[in-house]
Amino acid sequence: MLASDRELPVSGGPEKRAYVRDIFTAIAPTYDRLNRIISLRFDQGWRRHAIEHLGWERKPDGIYLDLCAGTLDFGAALASTAGFRGRVVGADFVTAMLRLGRSKAAGLAPVTADALELPFPDASFDGAMVGWGVRNLVDLEGGLAEAARVLRPGGRLVILEMALPPRPLLRRLYLLYFRRVLPWIGRRISKHTTAYTWLPASTAAFPGPDELARRLAAQGFRDVAYELFMGGVCAMHVGTRDGTTS
Repeated sequence: MLASDRELPVSGGPEKRAYVRDIFTAIAPTYDRLNRIISLRFDQGWRRHAIEHLGWERKPDGIYLDLCAGTLDFGAALASTAGFRGRVVGADFVTAMLRLGRSKAAGLAPVTADALELPFPDASFDGAMVGWGVRNLVDLEGGLAEAARVLRPGGRLVILEMALPPRPLLRRLYLLYFRRVLPWIGRRISKHTTAYTWLPASTAAFPGPDELARRLAAQGFRDVAYELFMGGVCAMHVGTRDGTTS
């Protein structure tokens, strides 16, 4: 782990919350561009694949939640999907990010909100998705519980999140890129000194796919499963809100 990584508040608490809000406010103008560069544009295909597992076809005119929405890429991808006639509420506590994404598609409704205290009634949404956001939560269990609370029974949650490849050689190569090359690119483009050191540091501290699946099940999701992309650098988790389908 880099020395700068050890200084980052990856373990949680109010310091992590303030740090996450500050860095994403700072890097908002270059966020989309950097996402495309550091993921080699695979992030767009991963979102489309996740939307195919959201189950929106069950209620194409429903209301869906893009949680930790950032610049609303995930929500815009769903709203632009052929046959979708519903509305997507994008919730994030960084208003600067939401402003940049609100015109990406019709049917988007950005709301400044903390994922741990969502301003929505129980069972408000027909489905929910999170793109690379649960890693940044101060309280992972609290965030998953809130997602379960606002989902209707039978509604599906899809999560995309960074992971570390399980195969040793690929993991070593990936960590070299993740800890050395990626932060250098991030600093050059965003001009922020630690924002792209946060990505590898927070990923290393985050539960692996098996543990995240276990925690989803513990918060009231059934049929929990996950899929790894590119040898395990990214994971897609899917779970259905327990209860009788409406």
